[in-house]
Amino acid sequence: MSHLTVRPAAGEYAPYYDLYIKNIPAGHDPLQQLHEQPLLLKELLADFTEEQGLLRYAPGKWSIKEMLVHMIDTERIFAYRALRIARGDQQPLPGFEQDDYVPASGADARPMASILHEYDTVRAATLSLFESFGPEAYERKGTASNSPTSVRALAYILPGHEAHHLHILQDRYLSLLVK
Repeated sequence: MSHLTVRPAAGEYAPYYDLYIKNIPAGHDPLQQLHEQPLLLKELLADFTEEQGLLRYAPGKWSIKEMLVHMIDTERIFAYRALRIARGDQQPLPGFEQDDYVPASGADARPMASILHEYDTVRAATLSLFESFGPEAYERKGTASNSPTSVRALAYILPGHEAHHLHILQDRYLSLLVK
């Protein structure tokens, strides 16, 4: 059994992240899920128009483009946290306010192809980083957002966060497009 098929223990992450970690099936390697998710995302967004990328499922909610850029931003931040912790950095890492990032991203003004290209680039970098870590790196712990955080937990949180948003995409956004 791979060292990553063992779920992170409760003390390896803030309880809030259970929301994401539970999206990784028991015994499943989260890096495999990181490999698989781009295929699902591309399938869901096949033949999407620029106008559909601006769809919001309710007033005040993010557009599809904004949600995608949020996923990219979050992946970058969590991968950066994993890098720092894997390298033994014990400096506490700050949190970030997603609701400040989204308006500043300018996502709605970008072509969908540009966002998807950035997604692919970031995912390739994330996979390269996580696949470079040895088993001992996944055991290292640091502090992020004022909570203990292990590299293993981040390896689960990343695909779990995306799975959360893919579920929202399917249930709340795409259901509005079905006639």
